[in-house]
Parts: sequence; structure tokens; C-alpha cells
Amino acid sequence: QVQLVESGGGLVQAGGSLRLSCAASGSIFSIWTMGWYRQPPGKQRELVASMTSLGTTNYADSVKGRFTISRDNAKKTMYLQMNSLKPEDTAVYYCNRINYGLVPWGQGTQVTVSS
Repeated sequence: QVQLVESGGGLVQAGGSLRLSCAASGSIFSIWTMGWYRQPPGKQRELVASMTSLGTTNYADSVKGRFTISRDNAKKTMYLQMNSLKPEDTAVYYCNRINYGLVPWGQGTQVTVSS
């Protein structure tokens, strides 16, 4: 069964940076389109960034120009570099597979941005 483990969250001041990691099990990670999602307090989960197996990326307007998604297929790991963080970026961040269907959600990693 595929498992996803997110890490790298924390408390940071507005304007700061964090780098999130998503480690995946599974033998064919390299062909998955992967995405970073976030769920702010009291709100629905939303997709903020995605990356296909060929490296094509897509970002939500709210994070465009500030967040960068990347992946290392050899390590079966995906990253989210978050710069110029804002208080509204506060959320639990999750990763998941987009093509071939979602896999069970991991525990996520909490990102808190103080003003």
C-alpha cells in the first residue's frame, strides 16, 4: 500500500521560508503526477501546487511566484519550497498523488505563519 509522509512544517514569521518534504513508498513514484494540498483552519482542503512526471508544474494563484514544487524520483520524494510566507498560508499541508487516484492521506505537516 502506498504511504505518504509529510515533514518540514513549523512556525515562521511572515516573510520567512520553509521547505516541505513528501516521502512516498511505491515502486512507480516517477510516473505519478503529485500535488501539494493545504487545509487552513475551518476551511476545505485545496490544491496549491502540482507536478507531472515530466516536470510540468501548476500553481494556485495564491502561491504563484512564492512557492516552488520539485521532486527527486530516485528518492521518491517531493518538495515544496515556500518563500515570502504570509499568515494566510497557515494550514496543514498534505501531499497526494493526482493521477491514478488519490492514496490514503498522510498526517500532514503544520505550517504556521505569524504576523
